[in-house]
Amino acid sequence: MTREAFEELVSQALDQIPPELTRVMDNVAVFVEDEPPADDPELLGLYEGTPLTDRGEWYAGVLPDRISIYMGPTLRYCETPEDVVDEVAITVVHEIAHHFGIDDERLHQLGWG
Repeated sequence: MTREAFEELVSQALDQIPPELTRVMDNVAVFVEDEPPADDPELLGLYEGTPLTDRGEWYAGVLPDRISIYMGPTLRYCETPEDVVDEVAITVVHEIAHHFGIDDERLHQLGWG
């Protein structure tokens, strides 16, 4: 799969996020990266920042939170193009959930492990 095609899948996954959620997303940017950090080579996505639930009056003038979706491990993990579509959607939802303050344990309980 080309990088352009993968980026389009990420864009499509973002378009599937309900408008009532995207309206309250604040100060967050989504990026496609080729590979994750070397210390976690199987990582499919990563949220870096301050979740909405942890922001207070002090939160101003900071750089945007960052969601990274990693192409290499996603393509290696998936067996078919259809698997890639599904996994990208799951990963995007998972990382956006972290932006909203939902931790991994709760995501697993909700079936978004």
